[in-house]
Amino acid sequence: MSGEAARAWRLAGALCGLVVVLDQAAKAAIEAHLVPGQYVEVLGPLEFTLSHNSGVAFGLAAGGGTRLVLVTALALAVVAYVFTRDPTRPGMWVAAGLLAGGALGNLADRVRADAVTDYIQIGSWPAFNLADACVTVGVLLLALSYAREPADE
Repeated sequence: MSGEAARAWRLAGALCGLVVVLDQAAKAAIEAHLVPGQYVEVLGPLEFTLSHNSGVAFGLAAGGGTRLVLVTALALAVVAYVFTRDPTRPGMWVAAGLLAGGALGNLADRVRADAVTDYIQIGSWPAFNLADACVTVGVLLLALSYAREPADE
C-alpha cells in the first residue's frame, strides 16, 4: 500500500470514529434530557426532539430488526470495497469516513435498542440524527467524486 493510500485509510478511519463518537454522545444527551414527543426550539425551524425509529430513513421498513442489521453490514462492505479500489481518489476518504461512521452510529442503536434515536427536527421534515446526515453527505460526496475525473487521469 502506498503512503498516500495508507494516509487515506487513516483519515477515513479517524473520521469514521469521530462521527460514531459524536453521534452516540448526541443521542445519549438527547435521551437524558428529553422524553419522546417533546420538542425544544433551537433556532428558527430547527428543533430537538426525541423519537425512536425501528425502520430505515423516515420510518420505512419499520420493524426490520435483523434484516436491517444485515443490510447495514452489506452497505458497510460495499463502502469498504469501493474505498479499497481507489482510496486516493479526491474526496474518497471523506465520503467513506462519513458513510461508515454514520452507518456504524445507527447500527450501534439497532443492536442496543432495536431502533435508531432521532432528534433533529427541521420544519415538517421527518426527524433524523447526525449519523443520518453523515450518510447523506457521504453518499453525495461519493457521487461527486465519481462524477468528476481525477486530475491525474
